[in-house]
Amino acid sequence: MQIPIEALNLLMLNVGYANHNADWNWKNVYSPFTRIFYVTEGRAWLHLPDATFELRPRHLYIIPAYTMHDYECTDFFCHYYLHVYEAYRAETNAFEFYNFPTEVEGADVDRLLFEMMCHLHPEAQLPASDPMSYDNQSSFSGYVKRYNDMPLYDKMRLRGATLTLFSRFLEHATPRVWTSNERMQKVLTYINNHLYNDIDIDELAEVACVTKPYLIRLFKQDFGTSPLKYINKKKVERAQLLLITEDMPVKDVAYALGFNDYSYFIRMFKKTTGKTPQVYRDTMR
Repeated sequence: MQIPIEALNLLMLNVGYANHNADWNWKNVYSPFTRIFYVTEGRAWLHLPDATFELRPRHLYIIPAYTMHDYECTDFFCHYYLHVYEAYRAETNAFEFYNFPTEVEGADVDRLLFEMMCHLHPEAQLPASDPMSYDNQSSFSGYVKRYNDMPLYDKMRLRGATLTLFSRFLEHATPRVWTSNERMQKVLTYINNHLYNDIDIDELAEVACVTKPYLIRLFKQDFGTSPLKYINKKKVERAQLLLITEDMPVKDVAYALGFNDYSYFIRMFKKTTGKTPQVYRDTMR
């Protein structure tokens, strides 16, 4: 399945170059944005839930949003970094349809792209390497506003560079096995494109042209979960993003995502994240 390029609406939050000397050691990093690294010198380790990668010079690395991970650095280590997030109304998520490699071999053009972005936007460098210094609501909102206030030509340059770097991973990505099921492709696309609506399971059955019980059985067979649980998971992830990028009241976040029952939204958010929406927002300040 081809992902429309307009659906890859990745917007820059931060870009910069970092020098470390055994001081890049952070655990349980979990953010609503995607990270891309280009390593220039030294070595460090990236610990993901199911694998560990040694970060090597002249290689690119990608960490999707909402991925719990740790960093380990015991010596000298230098790298470029780029943080990007999905726009408010982003639709199809490429990570849903492809298995992306965490590591790909870099090229001179990759480093040049990072150098260009750093040169044009020195103000986008992180204040410190500790995720707590930038992975919070006030910082995140400021970064989003900074991007939104940029002139169009600046956004075009950044979008072009970001897509070029992203394409390096997409080139080596493989379609997820379940995408061979055309009916489930349509259902997944429909869900991603209607996250801000109250999605009814009967609607999904119509999209797939199957009965409701058969849809639920097919969906669970391909995705390992029910349609409702999948929808709620995606809505909670988007709610997390809205809670730290928008000033809208929690109740308005719930309504924006198609929840007519505010209490249900609170319960479902807490069940998924372990915190109520307000507590989550407060901890990110």
